[in-house]
Amino acid sequence: QVRLVESGGGLVQAGGSLRLSCAASGNIVSGNPMGWYRQAPGNERELVAIIFSGGSTNYGDSVKGRFTISRDNPKNTVYLQMDSLKPEDTAVYYCYANSFRPYWGQGTQVTVSS
Repeated sequence: QVRLVESGGGLVQAGGSLRLSCAASGNIVSGNPMGWYRQAPGNERELVAIIFSGGSTNYGDSVKGRFTISRDNPKNTVYLQMDSLKPEDTAVYYCYANSFRPYWGQGTQVTVSS
């Protein structure tokens, strides 16, 4: 089992920045992929960013160049630095990890006002 605890969501004006954190505990090691997905009302859950063993990353097209994912392996914590935020980034952001199966955090709300 893996437990994911997110923090850092909130309300920010367009153009601002937020940093999300996700601490993992349980059966997870640095080689397990971790990342972030988001879901806005009426939309499907979509990939925001994911980081793999060795540090390679993938980003959703809508956040490339604005968001940066990073990971602290000794702490089993993944971060999402979100800059130049837009109202369309408003969503619930879910931490993700894969350790033999996908695991999800409880979600944290990010609201960007125009």
